[in-house]
Amino acid sequence: MQRFLEAVALALQAIWANKLRALLTVLGNIVAVTSIIAVVSLVRGLDVTVTETLTSRVGADTFTLNQAPRVFTASQMRDVANNPIVTSEDVEAVRNAGPTIRMVMAEASSSAQVRYRDRTADSVQVRGVSREFAQLSTTAVARGRLMTVQEFDQGRNVALMGWDAADRVFEALDPLEKTVVIQGAHFRVIGVAEAKGSIMGQSQDSWIVIPLAAFEKTFGSRRSLTMTVVPAGPDLIAQAMDEAAVAMRVQRRLRPGDPNNFGIFSADTFIEIYEMATAGLFTILIGVVSLSLVVGGIVIMNIMLMVVTERTREIGLRKSLGARRRDIIWQILTESIALSTFGGLLGTAFGFGIAYLISLVSPLPAAVETWSVALGISMTAAVGLFFGLYPAMRAAALDPIEALRRE
Repeated sequence: MQRFLEAVALALQAIWANKLRALLTVLGNIVAVTSIIAVVSLVRGLDVTVTETLTSRVGADTFTLNQAPRVFTASQMRDVANNPIVTSEDVEAVRNAGPTIRMVMAEASSSAQVRYRDRTADSVQVRGVSREFAQLSTTAVARGRLMTVQEFDQGRNVALMGWDAADRVFEALDPLEKTVVIQGAHFRVIGVAEAKGSIMGQSQDSWIVIPLAAFEKTFGSRRSLTMTVVPAGPDLIAQAMDEAAVAMRVQRRLRPGDPNNFGIFSADTFIEIYEMATAGLFTILIGVVSLSLVVGGIVIMNIMLMVVTERTREIGLRKSLGARRRDIIWQILTESIALSTFGGLLGTAFGFGIAYLISLVSPLPAAVETWSVALGISMTAAVGLFFGLYPAMRAAALDPIEALRRE
């Protein structure tokens, strides 16, 4: 341990004696690690935000069933374009599918302008929902109240507004018990939902919920429904999804060999789709950044070769005083690793700083990951070890007599 500490002290002294050269030497490592840390911080921050958003929107203990499955190509999109719409009969079939299904909420949606007197808000999502909406774990009211069972069943023109939609329409006014106009129909505002914030600059609160029967009177009933299904227990999601799929196939008279003509998703499904979309990009970014580490390692090797040349007499003197071959190798390797790790530490600090600044001035969130710090520093240490090995062996192979003769 003492020998290791002495080697580290000598390495740090050598770096400090040539500060500018050391900084320029590890510039490639600094850029590479800065990029790795910044990219990982932003991607992980986005992962956490997307996961929380999908879980809060879809619900960790629910799944959805709609007209089309997930598609990734134009041909797949054409294949599902003619899928039949989800109807109220389909909803009833799923409700009666089996004991693992506790509740099914039906929903239809459309984008519309919302007006109050001379104030308007465009492109507000209007959602028509069935009475089960009030029982979802994701439903929370900040002001006012939810619709009653009678209001849902009778299709009364009452509305629950998202926080952002209420702010856009009413500004500083109290929205409760005021009447807004949606698609020519008048709706009385009875509540405002809790704010959920935004993701990637897109508001999650620009919506209005109305009873499904009122939605169909206003927008028409020839729209496909989306089902939100709540299993009897969180551990029954997979079984409930199977029972819902069987109920839909029976309702639509599909034969055993026919593919599903509907889509069924859980929060994990949406998260999986997101991860598939970002995994390739993340891998490419890390690969490009790794090239910078290789370039930085080559620079370190060249500088260490120059250091060996500059310190030939010193190495010869140490060998003549009894330093063994491994002592010389260890000295040069320690200096190379310390130099490279110094660049990794600076790159880590810069990476977190850049990620934090980006999160301040843009919708992109940032999250500090301990493993990314360990990855950045260990990668630079490995680069220092690998590219410092050849200069170290060159130094160890020097003949002490010839080395002492060098001017």
